[in-house]
Amino acid sequence: MSINWFPGHMHKARKEIAKVMDEIDVIIEVLDARLPRSSENPLVDALRRGKPVLKILNKSDLADPAITREWLDYFNAQPEIQAIALSQSDKKIIKGILARCKQMVPARSSSGRPVRTMIMGIPNVGKSTLINALLGRKIAKVGNEPAVTKSQKRYTTHNGLALSDTPGILWPKIEDPDSGYRLAASGAIRDTAIEHEDIALFTAAFLRDLYPERLAERFKIKDLPELSDEVLDEIGRRRGCLRPGGIVERNKAATLLLNELRSGKLGLISFETVAEWQEKDRQAELERQQALALAATGEEIDDTVKKEP
Repeated sequence: MSINWFPGHMHKARKEIAKVMDEIDVIIEVLDARLPRSSENPLVDALRRGKPVLKILNKSDLADPAITREWLDYFNAQPEIQAIALSQSDKKIIKGILARCKQMVPARSSSGRPVRTMIMGIPNVGKSTLINALLGRKIAKVGNEPAVTKSQKRYTTHNGLALSDTPGILWPKIEDPDSGYRLAASGAIRDTAIEHEDIALFTAAFLRDLYPERLAERFKIKDLPELSDEVLDEIGRRRGCLRPGGIVERNKAATLLLNELRSGKLGLISFETVAEWQEKDRQAELERQQALALAATGEEIDDTVKKEP
């Protein structure tokens, strides 16, 4: 199943961001530490016009710390990009964000003018919560579901930081199928736009393969089944998601599994690794080169045909 969610307000937000980008000094892109690459919006690179980016791997208290460190190294090795891990309870790191932004645009900060930042990211990744923490007061609306912020808002802090809060935007087409499922499992896509059972089956297979001990311990399953639908059924039986006659109510079991994953009750879990994405990028580049080679061959054939009498 292809998973995409790009409602009208996201298209509007993208146009508004493009209009004001010239007035921005630093982009603060908030990522989900559990899926840093899947939650990295390709529109940011398309819109930022060479502006420096501070990537914040948010919800790091839900992610595997060893894998998060690998992602920080990966992002920090890229030009004009800095990356930090953050949990919303870490006030010291939040206070240091302003200093980071000033360091990234020394000419602007040395002039005494406010450093103009734009906070971007996918839905439900914690942008508004971060805004409130930076401002020291609850001013941006916060919710535990995607698409709470619907329009762009601007705030100024007392310590020289101008903040633009943008709606959470996805992109029109999520090319990588795994990314679509990971985004849906993490809660970045509105639940009414997905099939709970389908996403839960993906989640069950992922957990069975990479975090079997966590899955077995949480749901008290002694022998994990091989098939994801059997895993989901076993979870349903263990948690009483049953219809009359002992039949598992799959949708109820699916919702339960996703809620436990999103809340961190299954432990510190990361959905993807740097090595996995490097291999995906290698394969994508190989396919691109092959496509270019085929296109070039086709052009040569067409030219030969045209030259024939």
